[in-house]
Amino acid sequence: MCSWYDIRKEFFIMKLNANLENHSYPIYIERNAIQKVHKYIPVSRKIAIITDTGVPKKWVNIVKEQCPDSFICTIPQGEPSKCFDQYKKLLEEMISHNMSRKDAIIALGGGVVGDLAGFVAASYMRGIDFYNIPTTVLSQVDSSVGGKVAIDMGSYKNIVGAFWQPKTVIIDPNVLSTLSFRQQHNGLCEALKMGLILDDHLVSLFEQETLDIDAIITRSIELKRDVVQQDERESNLRKILNFGHTIGHAIESAYGLNTYLHGECVAMGMLFFIENEALKQRVLNIYKKLDLPQVPDYDTAALLEYVTHDKKSSHNTVSTILVKQSGSYIIKELSFKEIQEVLERGPYEK
Repeated sequence: MCSWYDIRKEFFIMKLNANLENHSYPIYIERNAIQKVHKYIPVSRKIAIITDTGVPKKWVNIVKEQCPDSFICTIPQGEPSKCFDQYKKLLEEMISHNMSRKDAIIALGGGVVGDLAGFVAASYMRGIDFYNIPTTVLSQVDSSVGGKVAIDMGSYKNIVGAFWQPKTVIIDPNVLSTLSFRQQHNGLCEALKMGLILDDHLVSLFEQETLDIDAIITRSIELKRDVVQQDERESNLRKILNFGHTIGHAIESAYGLNTYLHGECVAMGMLFFIENEALKQRVLNIYKKLDLPQVPDYDTAALLEYVTHDKKSSHNTVSTILVKQSGSYIIKELSFKEIQEVLERGPYEK
């Protein structure tokens, strides 16, 4: 088991800006930032704080105390909450509290909370302000920035959604202290993904004896921000962020949305498309360090069925990201037949 982060690092402050064509917003990465929400968000209006049962009450209370006219909406923890039922309940909460177009939503939680709360913000009264305070590693290194919000439908992930950028993102690494090791390592998979496609230095940070979580978060978010600035709506370049997700989503869906965590599935999915044996072994060594699960025995036909319904699929092909060298990528359209061959070959084939 690796050390989580250097406990001597008590202070860390970084401000980034996401500069998009029609909307720009700040990203604060700062230890103890959760105590400064009132400085970074206009709180003199009605605010719905959407969170889940996995977020410690102390974080929820700290945020609520800074928002005088706020109310809390708590959803059950886990991917199954990204559904129409919870979406409907949250809209009903907005209506019952007489939320107006001038009011706002704060997402306080991980990727599920951000996706669901963002979709509510995007659709309530055709869109209200949305602020993201991510409390998991996965959401801090990746999903809190970029504006992709969605819910699942049955076992199909993120099939109904929108692009709705946050007004501000507040990332406080201190809140990660309450997470289990599994949740911590799950989130790191998305940062590792970012390094494998864009920056070998970020990959090398995972090979240090002690992980510098502030450096990993900052570099990962910088890379994500840069990609989103160039391709906000995933028309071309942003597709590279789906590295590992084509088969990863299929595994996540086939085995039930609560069997494996999202980052664990992305880690599995990446192995199928690392086309360099030395690099694959390097990645497997990092996986061992992070105590990630191995790819389970799977039914090729079942996974292929999910791939054909993937949002990246078009007719009989799917946009796939291949990595031959750390820090670089190839975008390639693979036919479903070729995906089938990849699945039949397996993730550990030399």
